[in-house]
Amino acid sequence: MASPVLDSLLPRPIKRILIVDDQPLGRELVRTVLESSGYQVIEAADGEEALEKAFSALPDLILLDIHMPARDGLSVVAELRRDPRFAATPIIALTATAMKGDRQKGLEAGFTEYLAKPVSIITLRQTITRFL
Repeated sequence: MASPVLDSLLPRPIKRILIVDDQPLGRELVRTVLESSGYQVIEAADGEEALEKAFSALPDLILLDIHMPARDGLSVVAELRRDPRFAATPIIALTATAMKGDRQKGLEAGFTEYLAKPVSIITLRQTITRFL
């Protein structure tokens, strides 16, 4: 029987996170935080690119903005959820859309969690850790 101490010494696979945001500065900030925490980061600048990268890389978690060119985050999450490979993948909305009812609408659309920008680094890390 394996011990928790020995298990903690075993190398863990590096988790891949897809960041989808049309704002380069926003992606850069999140990428810096995630890479410093040991994650492999993949980036996409719009909804179409998000789908291409998700289907090719099969990330362990997706951070997805809602308002983007080409396709918005709601249509992207809907398409991903139709694919069995993404049925259990945590998809977290990271968005400036924070009006009353937006969170519930996002969760009903298929997001696992809904974070409003600006989000604290601590909250972002805690949320990702909770789902990975």
